[in-house]
Amino acid sequence: MGEKKIVRLVIDTNVVISGLLFGGIPGRIIDLSTHEDMNLLISRDIIDEYLKVLSYPKFKLSEDEIHYLLYHILLPNSEVVETGRNEVAIIADDPSDDKFLMCSVDGRADYLISGDTHLTSLGRYRQTRIVNPKAFLRDVLDAEGKQAH
Repeated sequence: MGEKKIVRLVIDTNVVISGLLFGGIPGRIIDLSTHEDMNLLISRDIIDEYLKVLSYPKFKLSEDEIHYLLYHILLPNSEVVETGRNEVAIIADDPSDDKFLMCSVDGRADYLISGDTHLTSLGRYRQTRIVNPKAFLRDVLDAEGKQAH
C-alpha cells in the first residue's frame, strides 16, 4: 500500500475563530487539522490576524485563553510559512484576504478553507482549491470513504 498523502491547508480567520469558539463544522476542521495526515499552514500575518480577532471584546476572552487557543491548539500543529510580498492586490475588493492566498501559494497548500466569498468565489488560486468548510469536510471524508454528518 502507498503512503497516505498529507493534506496541506490554510484556514481563514472566520473559520478558525468559529471552530475554536463555537464548534460545529469549523470545529471539526480544527480537530482534523491536528491529525498527522493534515498540515496546517500559517504565516506571521495570519497569526497576527488570529490574535487581533481573538482579542475582540465581543468574545470576552482573557489573555490566558487567547494564549492557550493560539499556542496550545493551533501553533503546535502548524507549519509557519515565510510568504513573499505581492505588489498588486490579488483580491481588489479586500486586499487583506491576500495573506491567505500568499500563504497558500508559498506553502503549497492543497486547500484554503474560508467562508469569505471574496476567496471562495475564486474556486482555485494556482495549485490551491478554495472551498467553504462544508465542502472541505465533504472532500476529506469522501477521500477517506466516510460519510459526513
